[in-house]
Amino acid sequence: MLDKSTRKLFLAALTPALLILILLQGAVVRSQGSPTQSPTMAATLMAYTGPFDGTLLFGIPVALTGSLSNEGNLSREGYELWKEVYNNAGGIMVGGKRYQIVTKYYDDESSAQKSATLAEKLIKEDKVNFLLGPYGTSAVLQVSTVAEKHQIPMIEGGGVAESIFSQGYKYTFLVASPAKSYLLGVIDMALAQTPAPTTVTILSADDPFSVEVADSAKTYAQNKGLKLVYYQKYPSNSTDLRAPLTEAKGKNADLFLNCGHFAESVAIMQQAKELDFLAKAYAFSVGPSLPNFQTTLKANANYVVDGTQWTADLNYNGVDLFKSPQAYHQMYIARWGHGPPYQSASATVSGIAFVQALQAAETIDPHAVRDQIAKLDIMTFYGQVKFDSRGVNIYKPMVVEQWQNGQKVTIWPPDVANGKPLWPAPAWDKR
Repeated sequence: MLDKSTRKLFLAALTPALLILILLQGAVVRSQGSPTQSPTMAATLMAYTGPFDGTLLFGIPVALTGSLSNEGNLSREGYELWKEVYNNAGGIMVGGKRYQIVTKYYDDESSAQKSATLAEKLIKEDKVNFLLGPYGTSAVLQVSTVAEKHQIPMIEGGGVAESIFSQGYKYTFLVASPAKSYLLGVIDMALAQTPAPTTVTILSADDPFSVEVADSAKTYAQNKGLKLVYYQKYPSNSTDLRAPLTEAKGKNADLFLNCGHFAESVAIMQQAKELDFLAKAYAFSVGPSLPNFQTTLKANANYVVDGTQWTADLNYNGVDLFKSPQAYHQMYIARWGHGPPYQSASATVSGIAFVQALQAAETIDPHAVRDQIAKLDIMTFYGQVKFDSRGVNIYKPMVVEQWQNGQKVTIWPPDVANGKPLWPAPAWDKR
């Protein structure tokens, strides 16, 4: 159990409604950080125990194994927290009827084609009402075709490449900021430091998401006056990147940007140390936001930077049951025993968007719900959710975080930062 003083601080941070939901879960955190399900009297008294008029089945083909399993399992945790909190509060009221949320998962094994096949199964065999997105641009791109064919709305936060939304489809919606935004804040942050960087290296995986991030970062960096001294693509999910890192080391760039995924980010940091390759900052599109990044690299994670969709340091007051980033952060820890990366928050807010659209539609008809999703303009614990004509949320800003002394710190932009950038990174033997 939490010690008395820590528990008091934790409970004081939550609104009464959120406190009730925590107690409904009966979730507390052991002193070691592992979760337990411990029912309380409050849970017995306050949990919604009335009847439901029906169920709403949400289908989710997602990577639970394979190269994207870290991100996929974190997405699943975000979906499950949404389901549990809303069901404990009485489900979703739609047109005067109360519906219980039910989720159905299939493991796509990090295969985009399998994700599409499983989405077909979810619709045809399991008869899901709606789809929540898989993780990864390639998977979302494939599943979006299935959603469009069957005219079943899908809301997602795991596939952010704008190529998904260039097909004219009407049934797929992205709650997260698009790929081109990922590293722009990192570049702005770096240029505000002393000494400011003058040169940049970019390594990118060859998948659609990573290429969009890299192309956007390349153009933005050059427009800001940085000299691009090395730009190289590599096969997605590569974990031996010594060859391009050796070439990059020879260019001696001030700023190193990687556009890829978790496994690559860890490999790059390990191999950069092995090669004694030092930049003023290493920055990544994906990787450092995940808890496993620091637990794998330990001290070598320090000074690493990433662009992120969301942190608990932001200041939003949402219409959802979580209300604020801080309350969501605490509830997530209570449920899962570790802090939420943005992948989890993106999944949770995808469910919240469905709740808001269903309530507005006053029907579970997928076409009517789709039309209400397109009209959404709400503030959530995650930020603004509003879609352009393509179904992309271009209205939510991204932020920059850095690992400092084993903790993630929001460092940019200054108006939301809770710490200052540590710049430049010291030599490997000084960490």
